[in-house]
Amino acid sequence: MSAAPTPPVPRPLHRTVWRWHFYAGLFCVPFVLWLASTGSIYLFKPQIEAWIDRPLDRLTFDGPLAAPSAQVQAALATVPGAGFSAYELPQGPASAARVLLRAADGTTIRAYVDPGRLTVLKTIAEEDRLLPTIARLHGKLGIGDPGSYVVELAASWAIVMIVTGLYLWWPRDGSGPAGVLWPRFTRRGRPLWRDLHAVIGFWASAFALFLLITGLPWTAFWGSNLRALRSYAAQADVRQDWTTRAAATTGHEGHGAAVAALGYDAAVLDRLLPVVAAAALAPPVLITAPSAKSPHWLAKSDSANRPQRVTLTFDGETGQVLKREGFDGKPLFDRIISTGIAAHEGQLFGLANQLLGLFTALSLIGLCISAVVMWLKRRPPAVLGAPTAIKAARVPVALIVAAVTLALLLPMFGLSLIAVLIVERVLLRRLPRTREFLGLAAP
Repeated sequence: MSAAPTPPVPRPLHRTVWRWHFYAGLFCVPFVLWLASTGSIYLFKPQIEAWIDRPLDRLTFDGPLAAPSAQVQAALATVPGAGFSAYELPQGPASAARVLLRAADGTTIRAYVDPGRLTVLKTIAEEDRLLPTIARLHGKLGIGDPGSYVVELAASWAIVMIVTGLYLWWPRDGSGPAGVLWPRFTRRGRPLWRDLHAVIGFWASAFALFLLITGLPWTAFWGSNLRALRSYAAQADVRQDWTTRAAATTGHEGHGAAVAALGYDAAVLDRLLPVVAAAALAPPVLITAPSAKSPHWLAKSDSANRPQRVTLTFDGETGQVLKREGFDGKPLFDRIISTGIAAHEGQLFGLANQLLGLFTALSLIGLCISAVVMWLKRRPPAVLGAPTAIKAARVPVALIVAAVTLALLLPMFGLSLIAVLIVERVLLRRLPRTREFLGLAAP
């Protein structure tokens, strides 16, 4: 008579990592789905905005075009009480002029002006445009600064989810690359979903971690601390090229931060336009008058590919370039962050960057779907279905070191981890039904 098979011996480290991977995923899945969906749309910002504005970039003109100052005056007449903020250099010969105005309530208004007839074709608040709306939904969940903290918390736990997932994925039984590098489609049910989850996670993990990490500079808490660190370490007063969510008003970055001009002179704008056009800066290019932020006229590229951004400072009387600030002149720290942000937004190396970002977003959506399916297939009735804790198991030193390191690098994760552990030990483990539902060890 053959002996009964010996049940597998639980591995404390593996079980603990599995539990935290499960709980991280349970919290993160709704937010990852949201961020991946909204991020996929924002990746194609240039194409979407060009499609929306296409009727305004196919104008025909019967005679000579009016001077830029006349175009600005037409825009100002449409929005009573507004002040000039910026003039966007036309991107084509058939394009409407874009004039940015600062309304009396502080709202930035974009006016589209027919430069031939001096008629205003459209006005819209910057914050009401589609892509800035998508950016606010992506970075703040549409609820303002509290949403930024929630997104940062979810991103921090998503990093933990991916790191623990890679540990669980790591092959240990010598079974070969099938199910590790590619799924075994001969399987059915939960084993197939497990293969899909593991393989998609492996191939997308590096890109997903990159997107999560490069998104942190925008967040309210992590980004503000990074900004403070940058200011402390800076050897010179160089303007930061990105905003935190707490400071941003229309999304990732852009025209929403425009300020009303204090020294607008129509003749200077007309004088500078051909000079700025000849400089061939990466579009879109904004010409701004002296303001509280700068005593000079500026022409600045607002290109989404941030390494291409250049700002020219002009003498308004002579049109002479007083200063040229480009990517190469920024501190190394800023260049690293700006390059990461450009890649995050899908604008660093063209369509390939956008497609790589889309692949990552769709992979994250696939990971969430496969995770939910596996959970529902494995979950016993009347319990959450978390991997059960091993009684009296000691927490491995390696796990403690990893958790402390991540907590220091991701403060929102660290603070929330402390809160979870306290609530678990003080309250949840002492409630029998709750303890059984969550799969916790007895106190």
